[in-house]
Amino acid sequence: MLFNLRILLNNAAFRNGHNFMVRNFRCGQPLQNKVQLKGRDLLTLKNFTGEEIKYMLWLSADLKFRIKQKGEYLPLLQGKSLGMIFEKRSTRTRLSTETGFALLGGHPCFLTTQDIHLGVNESLTDTARVLSSMADAVLARVYKQSDLDTLAKEASIPIINGLSDLYHPIQILADYLTLQEHYSSLKGLTLSWIGDGNNILHSIMMSAAKFGMHLQAATPKGYEPDASVTKLAEQYAKENGTKLLLTNDPLEAAHGGNVLITDTWISMGQEEEKKKRLQAFQGYQVTMKPEEVDDEVFYSPRSLVFPEAENRKWTIMAVMVSLLTDYSPQLQKPKF
Repeated sequence: MLFNLRILLNNAAFRNGHNFMVRNFRCGQPLQNKVQLKGRDLLTLKNFTGEEIKYMLWLSADLKFRIKQKGEYLPLLQGKSLGMIFEKRSTRTRLSTETGFALLGGHPCFLTTQDIHLGVNESLTDTARVLSSMADAVLARVYKQSDLDTLAKEASIPIINGLSDLYHPIQILADYLTLQEHYSSLKGLTLSWIGDGNNILHSIMMSAAKFGMHLQAATPKGYEPDASVTKLAEQYAKENGTKLLLTNDPLEAAHGGNVLITDTWISMGQEEEKKKRLQAFQGYQVTMKPEEVDDEVFYSPRSLVFPEAENRKWTIMAVMVSLLTDYSPQLQKPKF
């Protein structure tokens, strides 16, 4: 049963790599863009409509096509600066953001916990105001979603969630762009999640139904998704006529799925839970037989790990351009 799935594996804790071309886009008629995101924060995809999320994917595809395939130079962020706050280390988030922002002519400034301590040396309010006076936007990869919410409330510039305990929206945008390229359309796909009820699953739950995608998620008992997120996801599924299945049975979640998605069992900050988590997640491994993913699956022709890794760059570039400029995509809008 698992052998029939086209596999997309979230790779936040796995290997690095990229090499993929824009392909398989179903192009519709040119449409005037009516979506305006300039000045907005990106804290969670629940704050965005389906059309707004589709616009960010459209812009991602546009930038990838114009810059990578056509070799154009687009200094859309020339003269702009980005503050990057990383309480948690990351290869993909840092590299995709720094290289992407610079490729568009901007200047990214990386800040670790040795450079800035949110809410320690100065209040979050003061930090937000200082950053607002020196940068055009802030991408923050933090432990607590509440810190992002405070930054957004007090800052006068866009705040982007690079990861928090509750959500990881920029990861999901890359996932969706990869699926768009692979399947040509997202509507009607069934996503099968096997693993922890974590920030990545939460972000899928806040967005999949808006594309007409179904979601089947299996988590061990005691590791289910947040109750408030689940309640809202059920509402989205009802509004959009999609299916939402939450179960503790991995095989039930995988049955009939087009895409299998998983993530690390032990995130940064959960190291003390390692023994307990390894025991709880037995039976949730993704292998050719159905610790998280084995090499046979990871490097198999069904894996979309590496195309997704590269798409982290194009989607974060699209986020920055949409929040900081009035640019409109030149590529025809794909049919989602």
